[in-house]
Amino acid sequence: MTLGFTPVVEIYGANAALLNDRLLEWEHTDTTGFVSDQLKLILDIEGIEGLPSLGGIIGLRVGYLESGLVDKGRFKITQRTPSLFPPRLVLVATAAPFDLAEFKQRRTASHGPISLGALFRQLTTRYGFSPRVAPDLEGEQILHIDQTNESDMAFLTRLATRFDAVAKPFDDLYVLGRRGQIKSLSGKVLPDVPLSITRDNRPGDRAFITASFTEKSRATYLGAQTSWWDAGAGKERLVEVGSAPFKVVTQRYQNEAEARTAAEGEMRRAGREGLKVNVICPGNPSFTAEGLLLLDESWPGFMQGRWSIKTVTASGKRSESYRCTIMANGLSAAE
Repeated sequence: MTLGFTPVVEIYGANAALLNDRLLEWEHTDTTGFVSDQLKLILDIEGIEGLPSLGGIIGLRVGYLESGLVDKGRFKITQRTPSLFPPRLVLVATAAPFDLAEFKQRRTASHGPISLGALFRQLTTRYGFSPRVAPDLEGEQILHIDQTNESDMAFLTRLATRFDAVAKPFDDLYVLGRRGQIKSLSGKVLPDVPLSITRDNRPGDRAFITASFTEKSRATYLGAQTSWWDAGAGKERLVEVGSAPFKVVTQRYQNEAEARTAAEGEMRRAGREGLKVNVICPGNPSFTAEGLLLLDESWPGFMQGRWSIKTVTASGKRSESYRCTIMANGLSAAE
């Protein structure tokens, strides 16, 4: 999207008029997995008597006056910290779906045989979510899996990790998809978000960008090895993907298909290990966790290409600044 020059942030929901009128600074952290997205607001409370209620549901829209605002979701106020000198109030709110008490309740259950898509829908619809499952994950078969003293939220995340995927709620949706897929959590097509370095890139300039790149050795393993129990033959069988040296996954799987899926997932993870980039740049509401960042030819060659965004922290002062700090991982060759 073409960005504007005048940052705009808008709070909606409970006590919206007060929050917008008194807002001094804000920070929104959008992250992956079942870690709760968070919104932090700093307000000027001089001359007011009451405070916004704990438990209130608020939403965030952010962007630029010239190019419009993007809705970043709803949050539940979970913490209030007032101070006297100067008179300020810090509000912390977490993404509303994560505050469902029953969603965090630990339970023990066994599942299977069942498809990954069917199990995902079964676990998410009981809390009122509308599930979205990537087509390539829908038919993955699970012969048997145990959930032992584990919340459904944690279990869903573990289940997704097993298939090298990510599961995350967003408002009334719950999405299961491959890491780095070009889908936003709302299910809308989200193209790569390009980022360019200006010729006159210097501190103090509105368009200033700084970044760091980390690369660790990824040559330790060239393949992955898993195992499954062949009940008919009464022995353990191995599945190998890639070539030696192999990373050995100690968990034993129910059948060859599950073992091969696990090995392929391990290889995809290996393709991303050790490649990380941290970027601080002008704010862009199109940046989102699990979205894709495209560093174009204006970047050094070793940084150019597509990156899977792990965390975006957006922050600013009302009508003064809007910046994003992005943490992203490299994509495997298949992605």
